[in-house]
This record gives sequence, structure tokens and C-alpha cells, in this order.
Amino acid sequence: MFGSSPDTLSPDEARCPRWPCSGAPVNELSWLWIALALTVPPMVGGLIALPIWLKEQPILGNLAGSTAIFGAAIALIMREHVELVRLAQACLDRGFVCWPVPSAFVRYAIYAFIGLVEVMVLFSVSLTVERRVRRRGYDPEWR
Repeated sequence: MFGSSPDTLSPDEARCPRWPCSGAPVNELSWLWIALALTVPPMVGGLIALPIWLKEQPILGNLAGSTAIFGAAIALIMREHVELVRLAQACLDRGFVCWPVPSAFVRYAIYAFIGLVEVMVLFSVSLTVERRVRRRGYDPEWR
């Protein structure tokens, strides 16, 4: 507990004491931000890429959409980093060492993996759009 010597602390209390870190993001994932990463960047990337795809420029559309998605992933990773540094500094100011659970690398990898999967989905959708754009100039009997 707060004010106890480090030798008398349990392993959980030594990692992050009950106060101020209990329930803080240092001991749990930021589910709201993960949900945001799963929903907003693919919609924005798709909305950016779609008009470019429809002008028969699939590569440029993919690049524009991928830039939006990867940019959002990097921004979310940096937000997580700043939050972890702020919480760790708050613990250090109170005389404790707080280690994030899960680790910072795992948190960053979650956002990076989400971004990578979203870009792969964007490329897959691009193939479908490109096929439809290519075939729309033919009569239905020739398709």
C-alpha cells in the first residue's frame, strides 16, 4: 500500500499500487480507442479512395486510403505512448514504479495490426471496385 516499504508489498502492489493506478489505463487496454481504430480509419480511407478508384486510378486510390489508415494507426500509437509516459511519471512522482500490463509493445502492436488488416481489406475492396468499373462499359450480354 501507499507508504509501505517496497519489501512488504505484494507483486501486484509493487508493479502498480492501488492508488493512483488502480483502474487506470496502465493496467488495462484502452477499448474506446481500439474501437475508434476499428471504425473510423477504414471509413475515412475508403471515402478518400473511392472517388479516385472511380476515376480508374486504383493504385492512387489505394495509396491515398492507405496513407489515411496508417496515419491514424501511427497517431493512435503516439497517443498511447504519451498516455503511458504520463501515467508512469505520475507513479514515479508518488514513489512507485508502474509497469504497464499489457506491455507498451503489445499495445502498439495492436494498433499496428489493426491498421495492417484495414489496409489489406482496402486493397481487397479495391479489386472489386476496379472489376466493376472495368466491366460497366460492356453490354450485359458480353459480361
